[in-house]
Amino acid sequence: MTRPFARLRARRRTSAVLAGLAVLAGGLAGVPGANAGAGESPAQPVVGAPPLGRDGCARADASLATLPDWPKVTSRIKRNPADEKRVAKILAGMTLAEKVGQMTQPEIGAVTPEEVRQYGIGSVLNGGGSWPGRDKHASTRAWLDLADAYWAASVATRTKIPVIWGIDAVHGNNNVYGATVFPHNIGLGAAHDPCLVRDIGAATATQIRATGQDWAFAPTLAVVRDDRWGRTYEGFSEDLRITRAYGYEMVRGLQGDHPRGIGERSVIATAKHFIGDGGTLKGQDQGVNPSSEAEMINIHGQGYYGALAAGAQTVMASFNSWTNADLGIDEGKLHGSERALTGILKGKMGFDGVVVSDWNGIGQVAGCTNASCARAINAGIDVVMVPNDWKAFIANTVAQVEAGEIPMARIDDAVTRILRVKLRAGLFDAPKPSARAGAGSASALEAKALARKAVRESQVLLKNNGKVLPLASGAKVLVVGKSADSLQNQTGGWTLTWQGTGNTNADFPGGTTILGGLREALGAANVTFAETADDVDPTTFDAVIAVLGETPYAEGVGDIGRRSLEAAKLYPGDLAVLDKVSGKGVPVVTVYVTGRPLWVNKELNRSDAFVVAWLPGTEGGGVADLLVRSRHGGRPGGGFTGTLPYSWPKTACQTPLNAGDEGYDPLFPLGYGLRDGQAGSVGTLDETSPAAGCSGNGGGGTATEDLEIHNRTDVAPYRSYIGSAENWGGTEIGVDGEAAHSVISVVPADVNVQQDGLKVTWTGGGPGQIYMQDPAGGTDLRGYLNAGAALVFDVIVHRPPAARTVLGVHCVYPCMSEVAATSLFQRLPTGTTATVKVPIACFAEAGLDLEAVNTPFLVYTDGAFSASFANVRWVPGAAKDADAQTCSGLT
Repeated sequence: MTRPFARLRARRRTSAVLAGLAVLAGGLAGVPGANAGAGESPAQPVVGAPPLGRDGCARADASLATLPDWPKVTSRIKRNPADEKRVAKILAGMTLAEKVGQMTQPEIGAVTPEEVRQYGIGSVLNGGGSWPGRDKHASTRAWLDLADAYWAASVATRTKIPVIWGIDAVHGNNNVYGATVFPHNIGLGAAHDPCLVRDIGAATATQIRATGQDWAFAPTLAVVRDDRWGRTYEGFSEDLRITRAYGYEMVRGLQGDHPRGIGERSVIATAKHFIGDGGTLKGQDQGVNPSSEAEMINIHGQGYYGALAAGAQTVMASFNSWTNADLGIDEGKLHGSERALTGILKGKMGFDGVVVSDWNGIGQVAGCTNASCARAINAGIDVVMVPNDWKAFIANTVAQVEAGEIPMARIDDAVTRILRVKLRAGLFDAPKPSARAGAGSASALEAKALARKAVRESQVLLKNNGKVLPLASGAKVLVVGKSADSLQNQTGGWTLTWQGTGNTNADFPGGTTILGGLREALGAANVTFAETADDVDPTTFDAVIAVLGETPYAEGVGDIGRRSLEAAKLYPGDLAVLDKVSGKGVPVVTVYVTGRPLWVNKELNRSDAFVVAWLPGTEGGGVADLLVRSRHGGRPGGGFTGTLPYSWPKTACQTPLNAGDEGYDPLFPLGYGLRDGQAGSVGTLDETSPAAGCSGNGGGGTATEDLEIHNRTDVAPYRSYIGSAENWGGTEIGVDGEAAHSVISVVPADVNVQQDGLKVTWTGGGPGQIYMQDPAGGTDLRGYLNAGAALVFDVIVHRPPAARTVLGVHCVYPCMSEVAATSLFQRLPTGTTATVKVPIACFAEAGLDLEAVNTPFLVYTDGAFSASFANVRWVPGAAKDADAQTCSGLT
């Protein structure tokens, strides 16, 4: 009885969303067949370069037509008959092993130059936090030396096909020590300047050329629909017009305007991630996008129309699934979707370049592993990013072709595309990387003036009571807040390391913090810094500048999940700092460093002026440029010009929130931003927020959403600890995923995706435990018992337990419960991922007080044991699953 209603609801959602898009983007004008009558079959629409402004760049305000079908995209780069003949000749002389080698992409930490030669590897990559010689401070020369070594190995093969090196240069060449780092994409979206984006793309290409790479895994073209997603800052805007225009200009910048391909000072661009990564339910990274096909075409496809029109030569497949049973959509993981990758992208859209997988993405396809996935190759993956298991992948793929599981025609198509892109990039005729244009130039890594301009254009002024800003050039200011003097917080994720963590200011030579910029603008004598605002009297200053906000994260580590958007709960120390300086009769200017809109009503109420700085990168002086009037009365760029690229929430649980939605009621709408001279008072805002987050799962009701405990990282309020006789009080596992006692140790591990788990090793020298706990105390979780929930986690057993082992849930020690789990872990297969489901009722029977649960997960053992744990959560209804454990079976 529920399915017809669900179908109706899905249809209503689709029509409402598209109606909103029509309002935002300008309706159906100019689409071939858009007004076809009933029963007519409209011609396939065709799209090319977007409308250009007088500056020669794509217009970010150009209206977009609502498309009835996937369009044919007219690429700037056309087929070259001479290239096609050359490709065919090379292909005809290749063995199967050589072809599969071209399709294989290992990580630089897992492949040597000699192995590149031996296996005929077609491309390599370095992941975030991977550098030549594992040296974070590797010099330009060290990068080039490794690039030369790989290149020399590749051209020493029988085929002499040059290898290419791909790198996550997503806001500048951000993996490289000394490179200028630009604002993340969300800040560029606020700038509303496509020419700026083109120039940043070109500067990034110059930086990449300096260190010897050929291929940038950028731009991200996600249209983010739920800001709880940990990759929100990688999307330019919820405004489709910005995403499409920026996709076009970023590719132009990276690849250049060579008439037949990619210029010698440019690099191969990547449109990613195809498709719908920004539209997953609840903003869950790598989750399920339930969009209708019309929504995929008209929302999530827009950036690709721009990027492919500009000639993007590679497209990266997305980790997310595309599934909506009520609409008959069951593509599952897009790495395995032939409909999406071949039928839509290569077929309807006419893309003739390379489709590359994401990091171990094939391993998430049903029936596949990281080292074996005929389905993904058959679906249309041409280059397989298989960082560590690449030797097994080659062997498995060759065997699958020989067994007929993968047609030779599919292999030939993939290698044809790879060779075509290498020819278009000029790589067959290029010298070694160190001898190419721009190689080795230390100055090429710097683009400080351009980055500072980008920072100025990206700042958004939300509040300016009494026209506090700009401050007088001689003002005496107190600067507070954790992000004022932190280049790590300014640059965010994907900076030197994958998560952007573990960095210090010393890791950014030449970079300027916001504090440094203020000292430059006001004079060091006029600036006092007290991070926590302790032991300082605000009333002795002309103004207080509080620099607050998010700390670095990347991908799913940044997912908010069931938690609210309340900044004060996510970063409680920030509000405490504001409380110390506000209401003292001195104006407070808050500069908010963030990768997404958050609910900041409390912070806004305590601030006279409020500036959203996003993640500005290494040039913090650009923030100061707008806060302070120059000695000559003006400011670089003329003051605040940035506008919101995303809608700003009015309440703590107001997500999804997008322009055009039914009942759209933000605190600040898409496109909002004050200019100089505007007071912008917002009044006193409501500070009411839900005590237990947005899930409504507490108390004696019935839980409806998962209680996430550890999802790639600890999910607040829970933290992970180890305990043993050395310290039964608990040693917290660090942000690097490591902790150690003599009998128990923890390091990061890959369970389902990159570094999503914790590998725990008990030596057998004594008892020990790993547990996840809310240090603030217990929470009423009776709703999960009422919902028939189970404790669910993914695990790889490396060595089964040799002695008594238990699973525990505690309710503020000594209140506790435990169930025997020795046989459970001994029965699990060794070396492969399994999912364990233990009914919460089992813990209740063992004495758990569900009104005061503070430790929702604990594993204890008396002897030797080794296992990796990931994705720990309580799942409503999971106790009834066929694969759930029974209480009586736990021994």
